Amino acid sequence: MGKAAEKKTDSDSGDDTGHGTAITAPVPRALGECVVAPGRVLGWAEFGHPDGDPLLWFHGTPGARTQIPPAVDEVALQRGFRIIAVERPGTGVSTDHNYERVIDFAADIEALVDDLGLERFGVVGLSGGGPYTLAVAHEMPDRVVVACLLGGIGPTRGPDAVWSYTRLLRFFAPAFEVLRSPVGSALVHVVNAAEQYGEQALAVFARLIGGSDREILTEPHFSAMFIADMVNAGELRAVGHDIALFSRHWGFLLEDVRPPVVVWQGLADNIVPQSHGHHQAARLPDAQLRVRPGEGHFAGFSDVTAVLDSIREVWAFHTAEPVPAPTPRKRSR
Repeated sequence: MGKAAEKKTDSDSGDDTGHGTAITAPVPRALGECVVAPGRVLGWAEFGHPDGDPLLWFHGTPGARTQIPPAVDEVALQRGFRIIAVERPGTGVSTDHNYERVIDFAADIEALVDDLGLERFGVVGLSGGGPYTLAVAHEMPDRVVVACLLGGIGPTRGPDAVWSYTRLLRFFAPAFEVLRSPVGSALVHVVNAAEQYGEQALAVFARLIGGSDREILTEPHFSAMFIADMVNAGELRAVGHDIALFSRHWGFLLEDVRPPVVVWQGLADNIVPQSHGHHQAARLPDAQLRVRPGEGHFAGFSDVTAVLDSIREVWAFHTAEPVPAPTPRKRSR
């Protein structure tokens, strides 16, 4: 498809050491766009170790390519991971597209990893990025070393459907199909207001969901990251697409996802109920469930050290060279 367009960025993201430097969002090591089909591109941003093991990072709903934990750069450098945050169609610089099912996203990702020269990689998805994470793992089982869900939303259709309020999405599916692009386009007004009123809006949202998420969303580094990401997100048509696709069958079953999956779930999650994490972990054939008592939706997202350590552990196990069986020694007579 041709080499992805790439540009380097200034990685000095500022600090709060009291020397007059304002707290700002993490700055990507590189930004790029990959042609995934004629007339269509996906945008990406890179963090962490330039020569590390690649991890594709999928943002939540809403979100864009800079929706990553503020400490991800430092932690990924230490753990040897190259983080490539990918925007879904209709967000940021990514071209809009109407997928039929969640599984259709995997074809675009296959084009992206081929273009970037990634033979094997991991995938991580926050919240609404969870279904797309599993779709990629399902479609590329020989290339995905490990997948990781951070408060990932579960299916609402078919035998995998999770019993929670999200099943109501199926009843509004016809409206979502008609309104998916208009709804996303209307959110441009939210984006335009984010730069001026983002801090106040985030504080209101934090109060509404409460719990440990309130502390995370109002922490200066996280707040700066979320606001900056929204400002750069564009029209956010991906939000309408996500809602429409989540109300449909994903196009695959959880039991057919072969790569290992680490499922992080806050037990006090007020956005994606804990039933989603438990349900998906129980139905995936090779899953680890990491619960965080008393923590909310951003439990795993806010503890990127623990998340990358868990991925490194699984990665090492599944990529280790097999130890040859010892040659039996002859008994002496």
